[in-house]
Amino acid sequence: MNINAIDWSMFWSPVRLSLQVALLSSIAALLIGVAVAWKMSRASFRGRVFLETLLMLPLVLPPTVVGFLLLVLLGRRSLLGRWIEAIFSAPVIFSWWAAVIASIVVAFPLVYQTMKSGFNGVDRDLEDAGRSIGANEWQVFRYITLPLAGRALMTAFILGFARALGEFGATLMIAGNIPGKTQTVPTAIYVAVDSGNQTMAWAWTISIIIISFLMLLMTRQQRDYQKSS
Repeated sequence: MNINAIDWSMFWSPVRLSLQVALLSSIAALLIGVAVAWKMSRASFRGRVFLETLLMLPLVLPPTVVGFLLLVLLGRRSLLGRWIEAIFSAPVIFSWWAAVIASIVVAFPLVYQTMKSGFNGVDRDLEDAGRSIGANEWQVFRYITLPLAGRALMTAFILGFARALGEFGATLMIAGNIPGKTQTVPTAIYVAVDSGNQTMAWAWTISIIIISFLMLLMTRQQRDYQKSS
């Protein structure tokens, strides 16, 4: 790879957008995942297995299928799509917000599963002790459950960020590949390879490998620390 041949202005735009999308989507997926995982780990009801299977579907479905379903749900012909366009005076499809939504959907199952495992590992006796001295459910969650599941919280965020960073199929379907607007690193790599620009393809590939490696390394260190403590 010839470093001098890299167009750095072209290189940084998808990297910045990918990091921006990954950060926002991982935070959103974490907030939603924590709420849902807490409820699901403490609730027992008919149809729970069906609901959990539905929540985990984006993990196994082809990304293009997820993207197509989001396109139908959020497109300009859908009720939700028209409602969003009426409020914001612009469609969500083929905007960078569409990339955020796609990343939230594909990152959610990892976040949810990690947080559910974390909440299941919390000693229920400690929660009951908090209730016995007058704490309500929100106080039990805030001061007992969530702090004790703190390591799972960090792991869930890192996994969600890494998954969102590498999202390609669903993003391409609903956000497109508009340079400087919706082009993320995975879609930029695809276009670079398709056009024969191996230098830029390698530059983006190395950048996303480094970022993903660092995020996964943090997850590994977090898990090793959890086991040793």
